[in-house]
Amino acid sequence: MSLRLLIGGALVLGAAVTGCGGRRGPSTTRVIPTPTVQVGACGEPTRDGVLGKTPRLDRADRDLNGDGTNESVVVDRSMCSAEGNCHWNVFVVPPAGSQECSRYAGTFAAAALEPMTSKGDDNMIDVRGYWNLHGGRLSLDTYRFTRGGYLLVDSIMCRRATDDRLECMDSQ
Repeated sequence: MSLRLLIGGALVLGAAVTGCGGRRGPSTTRVIPTPTVQVGACGEPTRDGVLGKTPRLDRADRDLNGDGTNESVVVDRSMCSAEGNCHWNVFVVPPAGSQECSRYAGTFAAAALEPMTSKGDDNMIDVRGYWNLHGGRLSLDTYRFTRGGYLLVDSIMCRRATDDRLECMDSQ
């Protein structure tokens, strides 16, 4: 290989690496706190899941499996970020009269939650979470109930357009 070809290739590679993406906002990492119980274990919504040292609890209970009983969805507002991002703990409630315990089903990381029409195991609906990033950008995260708990199965990066539409990356 000639020296000219090597230098030319290095310049093209350098330009591609430094030129990608343009000006970016501050880098942020999403810290994933450790829950107090494992997915599938018995848990108490007022003291288990992802909670801070002095929790300020709010509830957003929903019937996630269509059985007529609301699952417990609890958030600790003391752990929410300045952008409104929170950690929503989900507990599957046993049928009325059952001796079983409520089971921790995972945590949705989101500023807002949207129930979807698609479903996972045990007839549990999929849930989409909106995680606010910097500069009007957000991550749309889809959670599916699989093997006794909710798992993150898809994530798409979006930004809010000037006319309030969401412009999202192609997920393919």
